[in-house]
Amino acid sequence: MMLRRWSTLLPLAVFVVLVGFFGWRLVLITRGDAPNMIPSVMIDKPAPGFDLPQLVLDRPGVAAADLAGKVTLINFFSSWCIPCRSEHPLLVDLMSQSAVQGRMRLVGIDYKDKPEDGRGWLSRLGNPYQAIGMDRDGRVGIDFGVYGVPESYLIDRQGRIRYKQVGPFTPEDIHDKLLPLLAELNK
Repeated sequence: MMLRRWSTLLPLAVFVVLVGFFGWRLVLITRGDAPNMIPSVMIDKPAPGFDLPQLVLDRPGVAAADLAGKVTLINFFSSWCIPCRSEHPLLVDLMSQSAVQGRMRLVGIDYKDKPEDGRGWLSRLGNPYQAIGMDRDGRVGIDFGVYGVPESYLIDRQGRIRYKQVGPFTPEDIHDKLLPLLAELNK
């Protein structure tokens, strides 16, 4: 009889504990404590040194030396990344905006991907990048602190990381965060 009572109450108790845990996590998230809001230790530091070969023939590869002199958004993506697919049209649209043209360079880094898959992905979805490199082994991503794609880094004219976007950009992220910072960095 006692065993039957415990077998009935135990799942209910576990459920109540889980609801409490998830409820508390939601409270923390509304206070700004979310993993994608953890600031990067790389902010205000120079971009790591790297030199990546080109992914597509009509665009150059990417090297750290190319970052100085112009505000640059580096976007780490992969053909196998589902959130990258939702972000990609926003990047295409962003680069067509007159407020961005001439004020920011968009650079892509194909992260831990097969070159043929990355090229196919760009040929199907369009290529908004002025330069695009291959980071097949993920070494450059590690140096930047990438822990998942997509991730993007806004680099100022001096080659310093000024902003990190974890996860895909949303229209609100672009309007409320990226464009104001871009305007500030181009003063």
